[in-house]
Amino acid sequence: MKKPTVDDSCVAEYKSDMNGVRRSTVHVILAAYVMCGTAVAVDGDHGLMPMPARVEFRSDSLSIGDQLTIELVGHTEPRLDRAVDRFVEHLSAHTGTAIRRTKPEHGKDAVLRIDCQGRGQAVQTYDEDESYSLNVSSHRAVLRAATPVGVLRGLATLEQLLQRDGNKFTLPEVRIEDRPRFPWRGLLIDVCRHWQPMPVIKRNLDAMAAVKLNVLHLHLTEDQGFRVESKRFPRLHEMGSDGKYFTQDELREIVAYAHDRGIRVVPEFDMPGHTTSWLVGHPELAAGVGPFQIERRWGVFDPCFDPTKESLYEFLDEFFAEMTPLFPDPFVHIGGDEVNGNLWRENPRIQSFMRDNQLPDAHALQAYFNRRVAAILANHGRKLIGWDEILHEDLPANCVVQSWRGADSLRAAIDQGFNAVLSNGYYLDHQLSAAFHYQNDPDPTGKVSRDRHRSRVLGGEACMWGEYVSPETIDSRIWPRLVAIAERLWSPRSVNDVNDMYRRLGHVSRQLDRLGPRHRKNYAVMLQRLAGTHSIEPVRVLADVLEPVKLYLRSSAREYTSETLLNRMVDVARPESEAAREFLISVRRFLSGPKSRTDQFESIRKRLTTWRDNHKPFRSVANDSSLLVEVEPVSYHLKLVAEVGLNALDLLVSNRRRDSEWQAKAVQVLDTAAEPRAELVITVIPAVKELVAATSKTE
Repeated sequence: MKKPTVDDSCVAEYKSDMNGVRRSTVHVILAAYVMCGTAVAVDGDHGLMPMPARVEFRSDSLSIGDQLTIELVGHTEPRLDRAVDRFVEHLSAHTGTAIRRTKPEHGKDAVLRIDCQGRGQAVQTYDEDESYSLNVSSHRAVLRAATPVGVLRGLATLEQLLQRDGNKFTLPEVRIEDRPRFPWRGLLIDVCRHWQPMPVIKRNLDAMAAVKLNVLHLHLTEDQGFRVESKRFPRLHEMGSDGKYFTQDELREIVAYAHDRGIRVVPEFDMPGHTTSWLVGHPELAAGVGPFQIERRWGVFDPCFDPTKESLYEFLDEFFAEMTPLFPDPFVHIGGDEVNGNLWRENPRIQSFMRDNQLPDAHALQAYFNRRVAAILANHGRKLIGWDEILHEDLPANCVVQSWRGADSLRAAIDQGFNAVLSNGYYLDHQLSAAFHYQNDPDPTGKVSRDRHRSRVLGGEACMWGEYVSPETIDSRIWPRLVAIAERLWSPRSVNDVNDMYRRLGHVSRQLDRLGPRHRKNYAVMLQRLAGTHSIEPVRVLADVLEPVKLYLRSSAREYTSETLLNRMVDVARPESEAAREFLISVRRFLSGPKSRTDQFESIRKRLTTWRDNHKPFRSVANDSSLLVEVEPVSYHLKLVAEVGLNALDLLVSNRRRDSEWQAKAVQVLDTAAEPRAELVITVIPAVKELVAATSKTE
């Protein structure tokens, strides 16, 4: 897996204290919570996300009954009819009533009029027009778009607008003019390191469509698995997949399913490195000597293709001739990352080839390989995209560079005339907060947007690498944080109020829960498995204030393989604790002044008391669960943290000056509790530290 440099300002303290795991982990969490931006004034307590480019709410509303008259005018096609049917199904799921789609009676207006003004492109591309306008009045809603994809985006907004008003449902009166800021807004799903079958892909496509993402990047080949059926070279999937792969019919189904939702599917066949699974069945492609076995561990391995063999390019030509009809998108991703070049340097024949062809180093040899592959893809009507290691002065001009190493590599690509996509800052597997991802921007200053490189920054892609996810846990690692990235890539740059983002994120997370992703449903299921026959409550109370360790700390905690079960508390705990964020807000309101203290005091005390008293019942559950034994020390330290918080709270409300010795001991308790245990961190510690610090100010 690619390990980008963590260079965002909100984790600067992590960089300066990389060896201090305990402190840096807590500071990453705290920094992500306290970020704020410029508020954007919008009327209405709405849950729109991504925020439209222009939105104006008015005072009235449109009632939605159990019969919804819908009229399609202008360009029509089966995809639009299916989209409208899904829209009605989603409204029914939201309202809990069986809403029926009907046609308007002759001479009467439809409640929803959809005007699609053009056919759009047969094969969707990154520059397809996705704009739409929406006008909702008290008697009807009118959605206009230039293309079917624009209609899909407008319907997604309409779904989010639905509100309950007593016993009825309404759409607020609103005028919206909307278009995306960036045309490439994607999600990478790694199906190789841990296999993710068809239902996982489909339910995430449904969620992507709901928040206007438009690229599914499928990472299909890796050292740990070759996940595509090849009828031309069957040994690829038969020997390189452990029997876990998509058939060609399944891939066609995924592509069609995505197309129905306005989402492109970009396949990635990683090469010339990360190719062990290719070489299991075809060792003749390798730079070294086999035999090769599927990797069960994670990391960067030596096995790679031999770019000096003409037979390799003949093989790839036949392979892409078979694969490109399955994926009609104009782009094919070749990876290109983390080629260590060890086998190239150790092979005298390869070294001789490099000298004869004036290739001074491994990077130049890889550039030679990339040019050859780009030419093959061009013969099959495709363009090459790869990770930023592919960047080289000899790279064909129509290639796209995907930056995982940061703003510098993004800028280097566009300065050399290449289109680029940003992924640095959008690594969901790092387990960082929605606020962290929200503050990362392909064009953070707006300068790129004003210069000649504007069109070269295509957008961004979130990455869900698969080392520590299963089909049961992957949704909770993607959602709802991906919604924040979706907004960053769709909405105007001025939409950056973190507090309002979190308010709306809660609305959208509940909406997504009805669409298929299991980021909320599976949480209770996994907690109950940990609790066994006991009550789930003590386990839930603890899990709600825990998060997995961040970045790559999990990989250093123990030995993991693709066969390691992902069923522990670290797999259950959410990447971002909503309870901790809410608690920090309450503490800060409490500390902000006397007027706020009465409102917040009881809430803070209740939460701290619950955490303190939870340890005893949790121990009873843990005694009967082998999976919870390792978590008991975490529960114990949460108890100590809560006791410190309650003591600090008592000092503050009694207005007594703290004892310096007590404060020193309290900080020591909190610092000790902040150390990761069982690959988990207690997320309420920053808020309790603020309570302790405030005791020094009491009179």
